Amino acid sequence: MKRFERLDRIRRMDPVADAPEIYRLSAALEFPWDYTRALELALYRTYAVPSIGRLLAETAELTERSQRRYDDTVLLLDAVMEHGFAAREGRTAIRRINQMHRSYDISDDDMRYVLSTFVVMPRRWIDAYGWRRMSRHEIVAATEYYRTLGRHMGIPDIPETFEEFEALLDSYEKAHFAWDERARQVSDATLGLMASWYPRPLAPLLRTATLALLDEPLLRAFRYEAPSATVTALVRCALRVRGRLVRLLPPRRVPHFARQNPEVKSYPDGYDTADLGTRPVPGMGGCPVRQVRQLKPTDAVE
Repeated sequence: MKRFERLDRIRRMDPVADAPEIYRLSAALEFPWDYTRALELALYRTYAVPSIGRLLAETAELTERSQRRYDDTVLLLDAVMEHGFAAREGRTAIRRINQMHRSYDISDDDMRYVLSTFVVMPRRWIDAYGWRRMSRHEIVAATEYYRTLGRHMGIPDIPETFEEFEALLDSYEKAHFAWDERARQVSDATLGLMASWYPRPLAPLLRTATLALLDEPLLRAFRYEAPSATVTALVRCALRVRGRLVRLLPPRRVPHFARQNPEVKSYPDGYDTADLGTRPVPGMGGCPVRQVRQLKPTDAVE
């Protein structure tokens, strides 16, 4: 297979009708490492919205059980991408997501914002650091994929295009990013989790490198001191160099799913998708999102 042969195949497909397959080709074969990093950043930046960050802190799931909650989130989203919306495994994952989300009160606006991060951040990351930029087919397909996921989750008034998602994300962050002490605790715990994946002596370096990838509004919301311009430039340059090196490698022939990532550590003996996630008890910690709206049975997986 030639380096751009898969991209040629994607361009021959229908970006709406074939959206799940195009998204799978892009996320599991073309950019698996980049998609993992981009979706981590997507979820992380939602903490800077106080209504989200505070609720995450109140559950204690991301501050006291960071690895397990990271793994469950990754594996549930991964199951939908790997198996599809109609397959048993994919429907089970969506059902678990919806069951957890109904346990907490979060606005439709926050739900749409979180969904927008999944659409927008991978495109921004890959265009900046990937071995090539995303094609228009991939952008449209990823947008349609997450629109479908959003419908299964019962989210109303979902944007229709990537550009609408991007406008929503930018305007929502401008209006809602703000300092919150509890949200900062969640952010610190997440940075600590990411550092824990590597040898302990590297932890301070990895924290600084992660901060170098954050934009100024995000740093300001969490009240982090920005790394120096030199450090920021070096970190971002290193990622661009990595992308150029990947471009020289033979294309991946076997899909790589998030469940295969070394960062996923909680289930060395395997897992059942139906057992992933929390089952919150009133007054105790659990998943931080609730869907209080009436879900249409044709859209949402109960």
